[in-house]
Amino acid sequence: MIRRAEKSDCLNLAALSLQVWLNTYATEGIRKKISEYALSTFTESHFLKLLDQASCNILVYEEEAHLVGFVLVDVESRFNESSSAGYEVVTLYVSTHFQGQGIGKKLLKKIESLYGSPFWLSTWINNHGAIAFYKKLGFQIIGELNFDLEGELHSNHVLSYTGT
Repeated sequence: MIRRAEKSDCLNLAALSLQVWLNTYATEGIRKKISEYALSTFTESHFLKLLDQASCNILVYEEEAHLVGFVLVDVESRFNESSSAGYEVVTLYVSTHFQGQGIGKKLLKKIESLYGSPFWLSTWINNHGAIAFYKKLGFQIIGELNFDLEGELHSNHVLSYTGT
């Protein structure tokens, strides 16, 4: 089931984010910068603040009352100040145990039905599974951004989806 996130979901959103983020980005193990970023960013209060932002919307995907995925959209965010790429999908996370079941695709289709297209997102250049997933859905690489992890820059592809 897909529904809008509620305040009561924020603790689970934080836990799921930690699970997915560490699994995706801590591929060489855990170190201080990774731990500090993850534990200070993915908190219940972080998601409570996002729910209070008018430009943001979080949709959750549940199976049998368990949160297994979510998508966070910022309808005011633009890539390089360009409106031609549309709004931003800030985060699309699906629990590792549920990947490959069409959940990410369903979440993206839901936001497209709510907000239209085009929209854009960014993903780490070494996240080959995610890049293949997005390309399979029709996304195109349109640029690059850097993710700053306490002074370490990590390259991300910017991908755009223009619609079905």
